Amino acid sequence: MEGVAVVTGGASGIGAACCRALAAEGMRVAVLDLGDRAGAVAAEVGGRPYSADVSDEAALSACAETIEAEMGPVTVLVNNAGVLQPPLRPAALPMALWDEVVRVDQRGVWLGCVLFGRRMVERRRGSIVNIASIVSLRAVPLHAYGPAKAAVAAMTANLAAEWGPAGVRVNAVSPGFVETPALRTEVDAGRRDLSLIAGTKALGRTVRMEEVAQAVAFLAGDRASAITGVNLPVDCGWLAANGWAAYGGLRGPEGANA
Repeated sequence: MEGVAVVTGGASGIGAACCRALAAEGMRVAVLDLGDRAGAVAAEVGGRPYSADVSDEAALSACAETIEAEMGPVTVLVNNAGVLQPPLRPAALPMALWDEVVRVDQRGVWLGCVLFGRRMVERRRGSIVNIASIVSLRAVPLHAYGPAKAAVAAMTANLAAEWGPAGVRVNAVSPGFVETPALRTEVDAGRRDLSLIAGTKALGRTVRMEEVAQAVAFLAGDRASAITGVNLPVDCGWLAANGWAAYGGLRGPEGANA
């Protein structure tokens, strides 16, 4: 792989892992985050730091102009920036929080796609990978985050069809319960149980950030040249294992009790 890759929310977690994976593939990486957060990761991967609120159309448009002026045409975009929400009941979910989640997780992805993607369309070359979530594929008690991520999956398919004739591919990766700093904070605070999460997955463990990043790098690159419009789960088999709860849950390895 060669050229310029932009990773939004690239200063930490999955975004930082994507920056490392794309740099390892030979990409020059623009690390985009809020404030001065992007500097450390940019220095680590030999890229450049940029700052913008992905939900602010004017700010993100100006940032896109600056990146292309300073680094050259963007060939890969990873829309990773996002915010989380606690699993509140609908009546307890403040509309201000609902609006914030949708503003960043849905509007921010749309703006990233349009503001960088239109340049790719003009050049007839480019690859976009949106970070959705396995909650785009199943019902969970995340009444803002889940619908916003489902919208990301829908936008991905729509734009893949819209821009495919121009040679621009658009795909999504849907991580499932990744051991990010945010999840670790929840575990340390006693609000989440890693053993409970791991027990719902066919592989019996949480996903590593690097595993998500490798899937992103694959979809972004030429090895996936015939793939567009997909929503790829990277979830250690959480989706596969869902239906087993009605039968008593996952069984141990076959022959384990022999």
